[in-house]
Amino acid sequence: MSMQRPTFTLGIEEEYLLVSRETRDLVAAPDALMADCQKVLKSRVSPEFLQCQIEVGTGVCKTIPQARAELAELRNTIAGIADGYGLAPLAVATHPFADWQHQNFTNKQRYEELARDLAGVARRMLICGMHVHIGIENEDLRIDLLGQMSYFLPHLLALSASSPFWQGRDTGLASYRLSVFDNLPRTGLPPMFNSYAEYKRAVDTLIGAGVIEDATKIWWDLRPSDRFPTLETRICDVTPRLDDAVAIAALVQSLAHMLYRLRLSNQRWRQYERFLINENRWQAQRHGVSGQLMDFGKAELVDYPRLLDELLALVADDAEQLGCSKEIAQLRNIAARGNSADRQRAVFKTAIDQGADEKEAMRSVIDSLIEETVSGLD
Repeated sequence: MSMQRPTFTLGIEEEYLLVSRETRDLVAAPDALMADCQKVLKSRVSPEFLQCQIEVGTGVCKTIPQARAELAELRNTIAGIADGYGLAPLAVATHPFADWQHQNFTNKQRYEELARDLAGVARRMLICGMHVHIGIENEDLRIDLLGQMSYFLPHLLALSASSPFWQGRDTGLASYRLSVFDNLPRTGLPPMFNSYAEYKRAVDTLIGAGVIEDATKIWWDLRPSDRFPTLETRICDVTPRLDDAVAIAALVQSLAHMLYRLRLSNQRWRQYERFLINENRWQAQRHGVSGQLMDFGKAELVDYPRLLDELLALVADDAEQLGCSKEIAQLRNIAARGNSADRQRAVFKTAIDQGADEKEAMRSVIDSLIEETVSGLD
């Protein structure tokens, strides 16, 4: 029996931080704000783990332009409603100076259980990511692509990195968010499975033992979604500029399509040791697009922009078939001008050079993030 072609539909989830326009510090979302958002956006918006966070998710989108339009609508709506409360959303993975010890959990059973299960590490989860779902309906195909797509996770992280600062300090990392998230259990690169049945057995062992209630408590960088017939990429920081976020989602979709296309020709992407991919993950986390990643075939470090060029050549036909070539081309801009982490550091340095103190310079970073979150939403 031949395997049905996947739909390659898209869903994008983003998490935002809410800040006071006056102090630029984090603010717990008032119940009324949440109610106002849900009145307009219905199930496409929900509270997150901490009260200062808000999560949005698109519906099932057939194309990248459709996903972009919906994400623009979501950002616009939340920004407009938040403004009425003197607040603004930040599409950024960490707040530059907020203190995680001053944040409160959302009063929701799931989050209270998480706080209980995860003890101290849950308190530091003051981080926001972007998750990209790709519709791959066949379960075994989903697991087959899960193993191959892991290779590209560091490449995606480097583009999206937006968390250089933590509690008022420069961490030296492009994505500090990942360091925080890796404290949780069941995170990091997904293990290798030979079939959906093998994956299911492993998950059911944890569920049967009472360790987790369901597979939503598995937080790998890439996972088969428990709620949808999708492969869900979770490694990315949330990205302030909408065009960058959409371009990264287009790359995720194109990579999945490319791996499926290889399969139709009885080919596949070579699978490397997790140990090696983890090294690239660290390089991407540390340096973003301004560093190097290993090309395992050549066994050498390669500058990120050159690697990206090779990657985009690899998926060029796929992007064209999916109708997202224009968005994919945007990725070269990120590699050339730097990602959000690079821009945040530049804003901070400029402010310091102009005589600002560190607190004022951090506020300048927040101001740039408020602006970027809602820029280009037309």
